[in-house]
Amino acid sequence: MTVSLEVSEGVGTIRLDRPPMNALDIAVQDRLRELAQEATRRDDVRAVILYGGEKVFAAGADIKEMQAMDHAAMVVRSRALQDSFTAVARIPKPVVAAVTGYALGGGCELALCADFRIAADNAKLGQPEILLGLIPGAGGTQRLSRLIGPSKAKDLIFTGRMVKADEALGLGLVDRVVPSAEVYEQALAWAAKLAQGPALALRAAKESIDAGLGTDIETGLAIERNWFAGLFATEDRERGMRSFVEEGPGKAKFL
Repeated sequence: MTVSLEVSEGVGTIRLDRPPMNALDIAVQDRLRELAQEATRRDDVRAVILYGGEKVFAAGADIKEMQAMDHAAMVVRSRALQDSFTAVARIPKPVVAAVTGYALGGGCELALCADFRIAADNAKLGQPEILLGLIPGAGGTQRLSRLIGPSKAKDLIFTGRMVKADEALGLGLVDRVVPSAEVYEQALAWAAKLAQGPALALRAAKESIDAGLGTDIETGLAIERNWFAGLFATEDRERGMRSFVEEGPGKAKFL
C-alpha cells in the first residue's frame, strides 16, 4: 500500500510509503483522496498527520509518468490531481504536516494543504516545476501565495529554487523547525492535543478561516457569525461554558 491511514487515540496518520522518494504518481494521488475522505468521515479521527517517513516527505510528481502524458490526457488528469489535494485541504479537522527531507513540487503542495507544518532541520522545500517548463498544478500557485504572500511565492515559483528549513521558517512556509528525529513526535503532540478539543468548534474555526480567505470581509464575517451562533446548539458549548463557570478556564473535557 503506497498510502495508508493509521488511527490511534483520535489521531489519524496518513502515511506516504513509496520508496525511495514518495513520488506522487496517479495511484498515490487517488489513494490520498480516498484516505482524506475516510479521515473526514470517521468519528474516531479527530486530528490528522501527513507524514512521509523519517527520510523524505515527498519529492514531487512521478516525472516519467507525466512525460508520457499529452495535453489531452492532462486536461482530464489535472482536475483529478487538484481534487486529491483539495480533499486533504478540506478535511474538517486539524491537520499537521510532519516534513522530513524533501518536500518538493507536489510534496510541497501537499504540505500546503495542512493547517500547520513542522519541518526537520534538514528539510528542503520548493516548487521546481518551472525547471520542467511547467507551473505548480496541485494548488501551489494558489495556496502558497495565500500562505506567504504573492511576492515571496513568485520568487519560489519563478526560480524553482529550494529553500532550507530555516529560510522556510522565515518565509512562513513552515511553522516550526525541530531536529529530524523529533518531527513525527512533535506532530503527534500537536495533533493529540487538538484531538482532545471540541470537534465541532475546531471544524467551525477551520472552515470559517479557510472559506473567509476566499471572499471579501463582509462575507467572511457572515460565515463566522453563522458558525458562531450555530455552536450554541452543541453539547460541547454547554460543557465548555459549564466547566468555565464551575471550575475555571481550560479545564473542560470534550470527549
